[in-house]
Amino acid sequence: MEVTVAFPVLVGLVAVALFFDFLNGLHDAANSIATIVSTRVLRPHYAVLWAAFFNFIAFLFFGLHVAETVGKGIVDASIVTPAVIFAALVGAIVWNIVTWIAGIPSSSSHALIGGLVGAGVAKAGVGAIVWTGLGKTVAAIVLSPATGFLLALVLILVVSWLFVRQTPFAVDNTFRVMQFLSASLYSLGHGGNDAQKTMGIIAVLLYSQGMLGETFHVPLWVVLTCQSALALGTLFGGWRIVHTMGSKITRLNPMQGFCAETGGAITLFAATWLGIPVSTTHTITGAIIGVGAARRVSAVRWGIAGNIVIAWIVTLPATAAISALTYFVTRLGG
Repeated sequence: MEVTVAFPVLVGLVAVALFFDFLNGLHDAANSIATIVSTRVLRPHYAVLWAAFFNFIAFLFFGLHVAETVGKGIVDASIVTPAVIFAALVGAIVWNIVTWIAGIPSSSSHALIGGLVGAGVAKAGVGAIVWTGLGKTVAAIVLSPATGFLLALVLILVVSWLFVRQTPFAVDNTFRVMQFLSASLYSLGHGGNDAQKTMGIIAVLLYSQGMLGETFHVPLWVVLTCQSALALGTLFGGWRIVHTMGSKITRLNPMQGFCAETGGAITLFAATWLGIPVSTTHTITGAIIGVGAARRVSAVRWGIAGNIVIAWIVTLPATAAISALTYFVTRLGG
């Protein structure tokens, strides 16, 4: 490890990490509220309040397995330095801003993972990568949307069968209420998985500076500040991406919104308990496509879905390249 940095520099890096967490909430607000807004169950500003509350309290329901994976399971914690963390965060933040402006629902999670890998490799070569942790994360790029897709597809088929004798008006009213539950569960899953990624980054930064002792752990103040930053970002919303997620991929009714959110929530809960840093964007997109395809294949705008998938594929190498370049530039400047 390098010599410890000055305390003001450390505080600045923590602030940058929290800014990324805020952008994560801003960028990924659509994941929690796109369906409940597009079905007109809640107005956008009420929806973000609802989502932000459940984003914040998520730490009460989950362990910190994802934070541990990000902190010491993507790159070797012993090679992490403030310069590595700074470069990783710059790569993730730049990618988040670019895709947010463009209205592309890319993954903030994988932007951070890509940034960490790029900076870690720039610092110590490919030997710095913890391949088991990175492998799980890369596998989740495929598995999380596929799982969300299948669960949402099964749910909508089951729900359609259960309510086959109900009038469309009665079904619509029932699921307008049920969407409050499904949106809450999805927001819990979003807060539980996404905030922990920043927790892991801050914790490994503190660990690299000898501030956590001999054992890696996540202090309570890190947990609370990260949950708060994510929730605050959600409050500001990401309206461009809400529009893409909520209406451009496929049109949703309340029953479909419920099934998409519930399928996505189940996926996130399982991944968070297993300590896998998945993309909430990938998960809900897969679920939305699943409910659209259950109606009919042509109900999904596959061209837009394809563009989103391309953004997913590009995210890891793009952020890794930006972070590696940032690391080299900052090292030359230092």
